[in-house]
Amino acid sequence: MYIFSDRLYKKDEILLDENKKQIIFTTLDNEDIIEWLKSHNFPESFIEDITNEDQSVTYEENNQFKLAILKYFQKDPEDDLLFHAHNVVIIMSEKKFIFLAKEQKLIKTITNKLYRRYKPADSLEYIMYSVIDIMVDHTMGIVDMIDDRLEEIEDRIFDESLDEQEVQKNLYFARRTLNRIGKLSVQHNDIVNKIINHFPINIRKKLKYEFIDLKEHLSFLINESKTYLDRTGYLQTLLMGFLSNRMNQAMQRLAAISLIFLPLTFIVGNYGMNFRHMPELDWKYGYLFVWGLNLAIAYLIFQWLKKKRWI
Repeated sequence: MYIFSDRLYKKDEILLDENKKQIIFTTLDNEDIIEWLKSHNFPESFIEDITNEDQSVTYEENNQFKLAILKYFQKDPEDDLLFHAHNVVIIMSEKKFIFLAKEQKLIKTITNKLYRRYKPADSLEYIMYSVIDIMVDHTMGIVDMIDDRLEEIEDRIFDESLDEQEVQKNLYFARRTLNRIGKLSVQHNDIVNKIINHFPINIRKKLKYEFIDLKEHLSFLINESKTYLDRTGYLQTLLMGFLSNRMNQAMQRLAAISLIFLPLTFIVGNYGMNFRHMPELDWKYGYLFVWGLNLAIAYLIFQWLKKKRWI
């Protein structure tokens, strides 16, 4: 567990001061936090929301608490372009800001980034803005990374050493991630609007430009994820067109080879027939003549196909 007050502390056990402003980062399975929330009249319906792993993005509040459930993207360990969305819970009361997530690694990442910004005089509302902004900036980094990877894929499509299966897999995972980012960014934008509207007027005025910046970042994510999603579709079409063209070229070469051997097969077929009288069989140079004829026909057809750029 991490606790900010006048500075950052890392604690194994919960140490909450009822009369002191504290910012707490811990895991969703921390029973001490759940018990503390229950003992301070945290609604049972809110408890169900934060313990439900399938809970969608939401914002709720009562007289004592504000609850926001958002999504944080984490990379799949087996693929760089596949990201999974995990629940993060933000709870705010008059003197407490509580951040809950399933994984310690995620908590440590957010805590370290907040530590660089944190000042003891910061209001809890500003801390909420800072944490959401850190999460949005992280998602923007993912979109920028996908953009770079799509550039690489576009350059590789016409490479002779292209691994079609690998490229198709990357495009599929990129599409899944971008589609998820676009949908969740729309939902996050709605949540941010609700958070702003439920702040006191003086806080809204004080943090006006911070939340304008945050909404601009979310709008960027919505628009860019759609743009790059279209780009992955274009790259998939380009890849399929390239593979189709390469297949056509292979079939064209096979057809050219067949065309060369077709008249030769006809000539050989004639001499495979069992006729009694075939005058050229008794000719001394008949065998060499047929070979010369075959080679001449093959050469002429080859030159014609080369001129037509079939081979």
